Amino acid sequence: MQIHIEASDLPGRACGPDTDFASFDNIHVGVQRKDRPGELLGLHPGDAAGASWTLDCTAVSTPEGVEVSGPYVQNRLGGRFVYLSWGTVDGLGAFTMFRRAKLMMSDVDPEVLRAAARTGHLTARLRLSDDRGRPKCARVRPPDISWAATQGGSGTLGA
Repeated sequence: MQIHIEASDLPGRACGPDTDFASFDNIHVGVQRKDRPGELLGLHPGDAAGASWTLDCTAVSTPEGVEVSGPYVQNRLGGRFVYLSWGTVDGLGAFTMFRRAKLMMSDVDPEVLRAAARTGHLTARLRLSDDRGRPKCARVRPPDISWAATQGGSGTLGA
């Protein structure tokens, strides 16, 4: 199965300080590899019109539902999830993470996940700016993210 992440409304390349947020420049976002915070897939600048990633995964039916695993699916206490890592990129191209957004597999409707296991495609759509225009972080839950079983990452199927 593939997980397609389609993101819009990125926050820009810079954001100023706030009471709980430092100032950052040359902001980028990418998908963190499992257990390797410094290894990112598809780094996109924070001022891009959109960002997308395709993650190759394995979907296995279990008595509890569909279990998703793969090189970019984290597996910690509390469940399986994908990290979108926010960071700055310096003049030499080095990425320094400052925040992460967590896309939880447990937030996918079980019927949608079963349908995605059949079609081979699960698509997540979300905005990457929070309500204050800063990089979205923490657990991203519906309605801030929508999950759908899709054909090849585009178009929605009925579950």
